[in-house]
Amino acid sequence: MKIAHIVCTYPPYYGGMGNTAFQMASYLSFFDHQVEVLTPQYGGLPEEKEKFVDKQDYAKRLAAPITYGNAAYLPEIKNILDDFDLVHLHYPFFGTANLVRKWKLKNPQKPLVLTYHMDTRGDGLKGFIFKIYAKFWMPKILSVADKILVSSFDYIEHSDARNFYLQNKEKFVELPFGVDIENFAPRAKTIEIIKENGLQENIPTILFVGGMDSAHYFKGVDVLLKSLYLLKKNKFVFQTILVGDGNLKEQYVMKAKGLGLEKNTFFVGKVSNEELPLYYNLADLFVLPSINSAEAFGVVLLEAMSSGVPVIASDLPGVRTVAKDGGEVFKVKDYQELTSLIFEYFSQPKDIPIWKNQVREVVLKKYAWSKIVENLNNIYLELVNKK
Repeated sequence: MKIAHIVCTYPPYYGGMGNTAFQMASYLSFFDHQVEVLTPQYGGLPEEKEKFVDKQDYAKRLAAPITYGNAAYLPEIKNILDDFDLVHLHYPFFGTANLVRKWKLKNPQKPLVLTYHMDTRGDGLKGFIFKIYAKFWMPKILSVADKILVSSFDYIEHSDARNFYLQNKEKFVELPFGVDIENFAPRAKTIEIIKENGLQENIPTILFVGGMDSAHYFKGVDVLLKSLYLLKKNKFVFQTILVGDGNLKEQYVMKAKGLGLEKNTFFVGKVSNEELPLYYNLADLFVLPSINSAEAFGVVLLEAMSSGVPVIASDLPGVRTVAKDGGEVFKVKDYQELTSLIFEYFSQPKDIPIWKNQVREVVLKKYAWSKIVENLNNIYLELVNKK
């Protein structure tokens, strides 16, 4: 089949939606499908884009005359989708999702699959616009899809799409996101990275990976920093690596300094795709302290678990489904409970190697991309054969 994936962000921009589209395209190629990922042609980062495009990245980057944050209007979409046997939209995609809806209404015989990645959240005017969109436009877009994929029923049952889901359960399929088990795998610590970041090799190491821009405000870095402050106040010896970049990073750095954590926190910024797995290998524990349902799954949890690193995450719908497979959950924004769980984890050093092996085994059985995409391919074939 000739398959189009449509997504608002794509590597080298670091984000779960784009990485999911890339991994799906990569593994679908093993089934002899011809896959193109239709995504905006954003400016900036020319060197990183050049490095990434040198690989087989499946992307057709389209002109975006109107953009705002991760939203983009891609008028070319309506002229090129007819060439595909099946279209797969990654939602949300403000500015383009409605163009796909209009195309589907004109081409009802062409299968449309939609992955509902997450709700949209924001403050002020942006938040108001998101609410209006979710109420009026989101159901219209979901209604034209032949199948809607969700990372967990737990998430969709608590999402903005709950009412639509309850009325149209036959459209929905639970298909978790996956992880590259070869790239993210247990391995020895890289001494060069330890030295270049001024880290210590043999003390408890906590890891956070996530965007630090306004679009990823919900990652909960503030919650983590408050927890780290309590850890230090209680004389716990540790170091925390924070991977990620964006316009909020300096604000977090200053807050860490204000809490007296400058010797315990290492903001390493954005790291390359090649280096990222090596940072997971430095960690004893991974923490994802997200604060609302804009975090729908937490692919970083899988990356940690695949690397043999147990996790602690916020008790959010969808996120908890993964986190309970690889560790513990804590009440959203409750940094005191997070602190207790971190203490408890490191107070049982003899069990840590056992837990590390267990989380890797969970990923191999349940979350390997090869298995996820095999199920996705079966969904595609069923739809095409029905048409």
